[in-house]
Amino acid sequence: MADKYKSFDALRRDRRQCQDFRIRSRDLNSATVIVAPHGGGIEPGTSEIAEAIAGNDMSFYVFEGTMRSNNKELHVASTRFDEPACLALVGAAERVITIHGENCRDEVVFVGGRDTRGVNLLHGVLGSQGFVVRRHESPGLQGLDPSNICNRGRLGAGIQFELSYGLRRSLFRSLLAAGRELPTERFKRFVGIVREAIEARTVLG
Repeated sequence: MADKYKSFDALRRDRRQCQDFRIRSRDLNSATVIVAPHGGGIEPGTSEIAEAIAGNDMSFYVFEGTMRSNNKELHVASTRFDEPACLALVGAAERVITIHGENCRDEVVFVGGRDTRGVNLLHGVLGSQGFVVRRHESPGLQGLDPSNICNRGRLGAGIQFELSYGLRRSLFRSLLAAGRELPTERFKRFVGIVREAIEARTVLG
């Protein structure tokens, strides 16, 4: 389904901040920034995952749909996501890691992006810890376009997670708003593994 809005500016002209959507961010001037551009009710669970990965030591940004229904209408493609605060935050960072939701019911972590070394590292460590990790078959979900928000950091090469519906469902009591306040042990494992991999990637250079 084609996006209703082709840019943030088009969305902003039609929707109201704090009523239809909200933006949350924290700038710690870290080398890596964690971004969920389709958070809240758009791709449920991605905001919570992104913020947990960022922890207390990495910058993060989340754009969240907050409408009672039809939040998917607020989806702006990653190659067109141009909200000014997000662009400023990612443009100042070396690397960007984005967290997205994918629709398949299998429990799969799809990892892509132009940071080949980082992608390979994450494939290895997540796979070794029991997660099913694949490269998405759809070119549009592989995070390779230079204009993709994950590749807009200073190095021009980031990492994109596409987390299947089935996987996200296993990380929370449910994907409803109240259920997302109750992460599972698997959530903690996933976040811990990714954080360790980010630290290792930073050391590796």
